[in-house]
Amino acid sequence: MSRTRFDALLTEIRACRVCAPQLPHEPRPVLRARRSARLVIVGQAPGTRVHASGTPFTDPSGDRLRSWLGIDSETFYDEARIAIVPMGFCFPGLDANGGDLPPRKECAPLWREKLFAELKEIKLTLLVGQYAQAWHLKDRRKATLTETVKAWREYGPDHVPLPHPSWRNNAWVKKNPWFEAELLPVLRRRVAKVLAD
Repeated sequence: MSRTRFDALLTEIRACRVCAPQLPHEPRPVLRARRSARLVIVGQAPGTRVHASGTPFTDPSGDRLRSWLGIDSETFYDEARIAIVPMGFCFPGLDANGGDLPPRKECAPLWREKLFAELKEIKLTLLVGQYAQAWHLKDRRKATLTETVKAWREYGPDHVPLPHPSWRNNAWVKKNPWFEAELLPVLRRRVAKVLAD
């Protein structure tokens, strides 16, 4: 696919309104990608702040994720090197408790295969959260997110499963000290190498 056709695909995705009848607001697909990207971050779906800004991870979760990766905002938002492709491109709305709903189920089957077929330079895929892990790891995923992340060495060097960087997961990080002690140093080295190549 030429650059022009890839840009047309991104335009088509950003104009998608397939899930509009199920959303409590106007759809606003949010993603960042260039064919030259070497690292892809696969998240869940935009939250309220990202829906408002149109830029992924413009919230405390993004600050924490950048810290985990050992990169600054300028590097993080360099589309030529890093693609950000959530499982659902639109904010799915909130549940009764004020938490984000799961990504809409229409999105991934409609767009992921087409998009990833064009991201041919990807060397490292970060799977942030259970929805990303379920889609990309399929039957290689473990029974729980914790078990999947703990088995991170089994998916390398091209995939790294991560918990969601939400501050709501402070207890998870504290309960699983191996995450910061063992996984994050390796992750930072891999990210640095992939972005430098």
